[in-house]
Amino acid sequence: MTGTLGRSELGMDEVSYDQLRQLVGLVDYDESRDPFPVNAMDAVVFVVGNATQTALFYQAAFGMELVAYSGPETGNTDHKSFVLKSGSARFVIKGGVRPGSPLLDHHREHGDGVVDLALAVPDVDKCVEHARAEGAIILEEPNDVTDEHGTIRTAAIATYGRTRHTLVDRSRYTGPYLPGYVAKTGSYQKPADAPKRLFQAIDHCVGNVELGKMDYWVDWYNRVMGFVNMAEFVGDDIATEYSALMSKVVSNGNHRVKFPLNEPAIAKKKSQIDEYLEFYGGPGCQHIALATNDIIATVTAMRAAGVEFLDIPDSYYEDPELRARIGAVRVPIELLKENAILVDRDEDGYLLQIFTKPIGDRPTVFYEMIERHGSLGFGKGNFKALFEAIEREQERRGNL
Repeated sequence: MTGTLGRSELGMDEVSYDQLRQLVGLVDYDESRDPFPVNAMDAVVFVVGNATQTALFYQAAFGMELVAYSGPETGNTDHKSFVLKSGSARFVIKGGVRPGSPLLDHHREHGDGVVDLALAVPDVDKCVEHARAEGAIILEEPNDVTDEHGTIRTAAIATYGRTRHTLVDRSRYTGPYLPGYVAKTGSYQKPADAPKRLFQAIDHCVGNVELGKMDYWVDWYNRVMGFVNMAEFVGDDIATEYSALMSKVVSNGNHRVKFPLNEPAIAKKKSQIDEYLEFYGGPGCQHIALATNDIIATVTAMRAAGVEFLDIPDSYYEDPELRARIGAVRVPIELLKENAILVDRDEDGYLLQIFTKPIGDRPTVFYEMIERHGSLGFGKGNFKALFEAIEREQERRGNL
């Protein structure tokens, strides 16, 4: 396939072709020449302390729809697992039931967090063969799982920390998620005036790794998964007076899957990456960016449901250089200021973005809501304001 994307591939029934270009980045791409072809994100899989309550949280606060379930009632006596969707984005929330569950061991060490960034691939065996040849750790060999809805072929490889990439081929399957899951809808009822959905897709997933390991993992994604380097942020690009970090972005060949990778940098005080590594107990997925078509409506609904976002000082919006740099955007500056939404422009267009505070007890996983208008960047012009906002929260927690 070269330079062609279909809505049905990503499940974005109501996303226009122009919006699709902005969400996934239309690039010239020949799948037949890709040693590790990836179609899209399949799912972000979490381990949490209480899956039942967390699944309800994502329905009420993130507007997601419960679509599938596995647990003791379905014959899975080890854990409960809830599958939620919003547009093409799929979250899977797992929590241990029995005291001896490996999921509870994982949670004791890491708290709530991402264990799997699952990828939809057209050929599981081809991907595993290439990954093995490049030295990847194969956690699960290619295998078929079948039920009355058909057959899914999967495998899994290890990446940074205890994170994995499960590879999933759904081309022969029509069930709600995986064999062993049953279709399920939630009892939560959205407010009558709530938007149909608050976000349409996963824009990117950010990984934090130890000092000195960023380039190692960038090279790993280049070799093992055929990903390409998309962006790099170092030095003053990504530092404040007190803390610093370095970041490089890798993506698959068609740019549908993007993974920024961060590592801490030496500075006066502890960076957000240092804080994450300390409280998560090692490398892991720091934040997930969710693509929305209307960031104001999304943020309004999420705030009403109790989601907390980072505060941005008024001085950010009053800076004449900002107004000169961004030009005309869809949302007036005054409304961006009222909602603490950041704005950035590059050579391709502009984007609007906002970041939640950590959503769990530990200062680890958080979310970014992002509305793109042509820009394929990551808000480089906002880094200083964003990191200063994060530092203020770190200071309140006593972790700066």
